[in-house]
Amino acid sequence: MYVESEKGLLLSLKVVPNAGSTQIKDVVKDADGKEFLRVLVSCVPEKGKANKEVIKLLSKELKLPKSAFSIAVGETSHYKKILIDTQSSDVITKLNEWRANGCANN
Repeated sequence: MYVESEKGLLLSLKVVPNAGSTQIKDVVKDADGKEFLRVLVSCVPEKGKANKEVIKLLSKELKLPKSAFSIAVGETSHYKKILIDTQSSDVITKLNEWRANGCANN
């Protein structure tokens, strides 16, 4: 779901646009067993609106400024890699909790 790098954390997401609400839903695996944090956003995927909503949500949930997040891969894809400019143990703990126990805001 995430890997640590010298630049920060690289978080793998599966973004579902046009959902009924904006929330971090759960952790899902693809056919190869790769984990993705599934994020639902209520806005449409045009002109970067869904990407902005994803970053706004992650910023709120991980208690980091929006400037700490950037899209490293998948600007126009449902599958994205978000670079989080931190190696905070609090953020890593939160990501591990989501992986192990599901997401808090379902």
